[in-house]
Amino acid sequence: MKFSLKGKNVLITGGGSGIGRAISKTFASQGAFVHILELNLENAKETVDEILSEGGEAQAYECNVAKQQDVVSAVKPILETKGVDILVNNAGIAHIGNIENTSESDLDKVYDVNIKGVYNCIYAVIDHMKKNGGIILNMASIASSVGISDRFAYSMSKGAVLTMTYSVAKDYLEYGIRCNSISPARIHTPFVDGFIKKNYPGNEEEMFEKLSKTQPIGRMGTPEEVGNLALYLCSDEASFITGTDFPIDGGFIKLNG
Repeated sequence: MKFSLKGKNVLITGGGSGIGRAISKTFASQGAFVHILELNLENAKETVDEILSEGGEAQAYECNVAKQQDVVSAVKPILETKGVDILVNNAGIAHIGNIENTSESDLDKVYDVNIKGVYNCIYAVIDHMKKNGGIILNMASIASSVGISDRFAYSMSKGAVLTMTYSVAKDYLEYGIRCNSISPARIHTPFVDGFIKKNYPGNEEEMFEKLSKTQPIGRMGTPEEVGNLALYLCSDEASFITGTDFPIDGGFIKLNG
């Protein structure tokens, strides 16, 4: 079977909803044992229950990726019992605002989750992967590569994720570790629905349509589409790919303007 992950142990952060849930379910359907690190344990358990109901294998762990000791403590028993073949750094938070209305605490919060969280998780598994090989997939963004209005802190953080990807790929080539990233445009997740409802009450349908059309293809992407790309990049079929970012953006980067 192509794109099989049978026998692989996968660590996915932020697997309790949206893109993370889709990646978790996709990987489990291809035979992986999925370990979900999630700040919201109840959400993670919902994902696990869905995976188990479909015959897959998964386990949830409460973890704040912004705190290195939390990550090390959560990952240690996994490394000692099953090991980690694939790490997917998906956990992240959004922030809206330019530099003038981004406070120091705003910047620190985005940094702690989106940048330090990725660092913490790679740090926790890299020694194991140096001995056994492995795959690291980071969730970047179109904001890593092009200017997006009112996304100062978020763009800063995702730019860092992109360059971390390049750095790790370069530093660990000789250990059989591949590291790539995915850069989604707007993906239709519960977060998007909540954002529209909060900021545009009474105009939800109009704003959904407007935001959908910011992608040249005319719609938002789906979490499952991102999950399928992630599956390819973490499968043996992508064994010749490392140090590369993959936009999944409906043409946003190349076709806008």
